[in-house]
Amino acid sequence: MARAQRPLGALPRAVPLLLVTSLALQLAWGTLRAGPQAQMRDLPAAPPAAVLEIAALGEPGVLARLLMLWLQAFDDQPGISVPFRALDYARLEDWLARLLALDAGFQYPLLAATRVYGEVADPARQRRMMAFVRRAYAADPARRWPWLAHAVYLARHRLDDLDLALALARELAAAPPGAPLPSWARQMHIFVLADMGELESAKVLLGGLLDSGEIDDPHERWFLSRRLDELERQLGTGTAGEGGDVTAGSSVAPSE
Repeated sequence: MARAQRPLGALPRAVPLLLVTSLALQLAWGTLRAGPQAQMRDLPAAPPAAVLEIAALGEPGVLARLLMLWLQAFDDQPGISVPFRALDYARLEDWLARLLALDAGFQYPLLAATRVYGEVADPARQRRMMAFVRRAYAADPARRWPWLAHAVYLARHRLDDLDLALALARELAAAPPGAPLPSWARQMHIFVLADMGELESAKVLLGGLLDSGEIDDPHERWFLSRRLDELERQLGTGTAGEGGDVTAGSSVAPSE
């Protein structure tokens, strides 16, 4: 037989009051209680190279790539997105250097230095990344020249530091003859000189380059001769020759 239910009115008056009070207190507690606070974690110091070599277990390239993924995702922390400029760039540079030491052929640390961490709107941090790339390039010009070329661009167009851009571009121009740099990378210093207003110096260098015979691609010779024409016009000493002589500054496009 089902038990008869007592009507609510039959309960002691203190019971409903206690229930309502308990619910009100619970709601108030939930409203007033502060939610979890997101807190930025500092980038830890990079381990010594010897420790990383042991941790690699004979696969330094694999470890370098895994750590690079971790490093690039470090700005995305639980409950917070850390701007790159808030990172400790001295420690960041140490991490990038350790990853290069693990695998000298791994190019991504240099790409990240120039295209990610070097693009922050902070001149001091940008210069640190360019100095890092500059040192890395000196150790292996044949493989690392693209990142120094991008550092020239950063110095010229992000920092507006033409002196630094010229210094970096001259290092590219002085690369060992056997290093497979394209001619445009070796010629960057000429165009930086032109940007600096050193038109006569740029003209002499560009004319000498065309006269040297080092440039054998007809399209590239045509492009450089056009630039030589422009420099000569700016200097008011145009001397373009007849008959498509590119060494004299002809602007006639090469035939296919």
